[in-house]
Amino acid sequence: MINNRKIAVVMPAYNAESTLIKTYNEIDKSVVDEIILTDDASVDNTAEISKKLNIKTIIHQTNKGYGGNQKTCYNTALKSGADIIVMLHPDYQYSPKLIPAMAYLIAVDEYDVVLASRILGKGALKGGMPLYKYISNRILTFIENILLNQKLSEYHTGYRAYSKEVLENIPFMKNSDDFVFDNEILAQITFFGYRIAELSCPTKYFSEASSINFRRSIKYGLGVLATSFKFLLHKWGIKKFPIFIR
Repeated sequence: MINNRKIAVVMPAYNAESTLIKTYNEIDKSVVDEIILTDDASVDNTAEISKKLNIKTIIHQTNKGYGGNQKTCYNTALKSGADIIVMLHPDYQYSPKLIPAMAYLIAVDEYDVVLASRILGKGALKGGMPLYKYISNRILTFIENILLNQKLSEYHTGYRAYSKEVLENIPFMKNSDDFVFDNEILAQITFFGYRIAELSCPTKYFSEASSINFRRSIKYGLGVLATSFKFLLHKWGIKKFPIFIR
């Protein structure tokens, strides 16, 4: 706990057997009260390893997608009584050592959401982020900052911390089950006026780290742009979208 807030780490997992133990070992158990892993119908031994580590393990019998996996993670954490929920990928692409810092900013009531940014600083390309992903990240973020009237360094990190109040009060269950879920939830957080902080996070790209291919990246990028325009149209009262209706 930090400031008497229960902290849960949720890990949306798919075929993470080679990196799960390394990720788990770097989680500060003196701060984190509960670790939850949702296995999205992996074809490897992710779930078995998770259980051996005494992680609370939920198994999807069929693949529900990255967004669908997160929905299970967050609902499980909320039911467990968590006050702060940190999403950490079990593929060891992001440093688990930032969890206490991320949780602290929420625990002292300074922010409602904390993003671990790969773009703040100069670590993204040094960490192995493909150049095309870096460029597309910067272009999409520039457009989103204009359309959402924000000043974030990136919208595409998979390492986030949320207060209980945020997840209880935004309609994230209406979001996509695919990768654009990450972007839709940030649009919702912005729309409903929650406070967002960013921390610089080192990142690692290697063969075992999860990543979407070029074709899926294009689909994701188009989904990101669509989300931003939905935000504007809803905000201006031109057209209503369910993801912005509580």
